[in-house]
Amino acid sequence: MPRKGRVVLPNYPHHIVQRGHNRQIIFPEAQDYRYYLDTLKEFKDAYNVKVFAFCLMTNHIHLVLQPSTNTRGLAQLMKRMAGRQTRYVDRLEGRRGTLWESRYKSSPIQTDGYLLACCRYVELNPVRANIAQRPEDYAWSSYNHKIGSASIDWLDQDPDYMALGDNQDERQMRYRSYVVSDRAQDDILIREAVSRGQLTGDSRFVDEVELMIGHRVEHRRQGRPKK
Repeated sequence: MPRKGRVVLPNYPHHIVQRGHNRQIIFPEAQDYRYYLDTLKEFKDAYNVKVFAFCLMTNHIHLVLQPSTNTRGLAQLMKRMAGRQTRYVDRLEGRRGTLWESRYKSSPIQTDGYLLACCRYVELNPVRANIAQRPEDYAWSSYNHKIGSASIDWLDQDPDYMALGDNQDERQMRYRSYVVSDRAQDDILIREAVSRGQLTGDSRFVDEVELMIGHRVEHRRQGRPKK
């Protein structure tokens, strides 16, 4: 059976998940995380892709990326990122082989609430995995930038985050409160959408995407993230 084509929408954010081959460790040392982020900073501009959130776990990565009108830039970015990190690890470890799963997972995200929920989901990964008690305790995510505890000059500002307040202090305070709130149903929707290559959004978003691409991308669960 042919592999189902990935849905990529121009000027829409996408939740990306890529895992290590056989769930192997990708980032054994701090320098490995830094190398990946330096590459992301470089290639995001080369392929005109915005970065709204990230979380690098030991054996997989979560990214929230938005391609431009040229949707091919997203796949090109991911291909270059994977290739450079593989060559870097090969040099360090004196090895040759596959570092990543062959295919990353992707889910287009509806803005107006869903983007904020997805960024929250991404940045809470270390807490769900029991490797950090609080999201701010984890160094390799975009969370500390969002709450003002760190500065990442290349991270783009997503519209949902900007809508949280009239100034940066207000946005930081409201985002901190939002992230620690209980949103279990949102997490289920987001996890299932990216796992199945479906849409992260409501039925209206499904209808809109059908008009854009000419076929319907259904999902089993529906619901709107709480604000």
